[in-house]
Amino acid sequence: MPRYTPADSLQSPRFTGPVTFARLPHVRTLEDVDVALLGVPFDTGVTYRVGGRFGPGAVRDASVMLRPYNPNLEIAPFEHLSCIDYGDVAIVPGYTERSYAAIESAVGPIVEAGVIPLLIGGDHACTLPHLRGTRSRGPVAVIDFDSHTDAWDSYFGEKYNHGTWMRRAIEEGLVDVVHSIEVGLRGPIYAAQDWTGLRSELGLDYLTTEDVLRIGPAATAAAIRERVGDRPAFISFDIDVVDPAFAPGTGTPEPGGLSAHDALAIVRGLTGIDFLGFDVVEVIPAYDPAGQTAFLAANLAYEMLSLVALRRAAAAGNGAS
Repeated sequence: MPRYTPADSLQSPRFTGPVTFARLPHVRTLEDVDVALLGVPFDTGVTYRVGGRFGPGAVRDASVMLRPYNPNLEIAPFEHLSCIDYGDVAIVPGYTERSYAAIESAVGPIVEAGVIPLLIGGDHACTLPHLRGTRSRGPVAVIDFDSHTDAWDSYFGEKYNHGTWMRRAIEEGLVDVVHSIEVGLRGPIYAAQDWTGLRSELGLDYLTTEDVLRIGPAATAAAIRERVGDRPAFISFDIDVVDPAFAPGTGTPEPGGLSAHDALAIVRGLTGIDFLGFDVVEVIPAYDPAGQTAFLAANLAYEMLSLVALRRAAAAGNGAS
């Protein structure tokens, strides 16, 4: 059995004890660990609604409802993975680049130890230092679920915010653009080049929300797998790719998005990929009256864990259980 597993909710009620992700132990070690959950309570990079600094806590609260067996992927992830809640990054409120340094210095040693970071934001600006933390593994294939490209050159003349992280990451050589893709783009934009420039200028591929709804979750997942190939990959999941009817608790909502079901189905379909990291970002509990956004984010993170468990089980020849 893995060394670190969740508390048994049939033995102790979910509403008891310290709140950690999926009731995992809060441990500050990387020895005998496969996946480390890390909160990134940073929201200095937003351009509209603030409050994402409280996202990690809300997702942890919702995650106590996660159960040990994933029937859709037919895997019990915690039987194959030693997982911990590593706590939160000590970001510097109001100071983007100092916070970036703190985030990178927290993520880097996790990656270098061979542990997969599962990062809960925080706003999408923090994905840049998340990717900086993976630089020891070379450029990675980024699967960005988002209703926005986040590839502007600047916003109000500033280079570092949640609308520019993708362009900065490409400029810094952190993204294997040939194998990367943005999924779920929609909403009004400033000019056609905002989308078309992803391919013509940056070399990224993309699927709009209309594309995804037309071809369906299975074909979307297949297109992502084909794009990524055998490259090490990183999922960045901005919760605003989901329609605000299902995920209202976010900073820049765009109507007409994916359903919660389709978002989960697409992530479940990304089997076989060599993931070296994940993040789920832009959850703002102040705009989440029933907690549905946080519950969805927690379940998306659980599906990501399950993908890692499936790959580990297959590599070990154990199969799912």
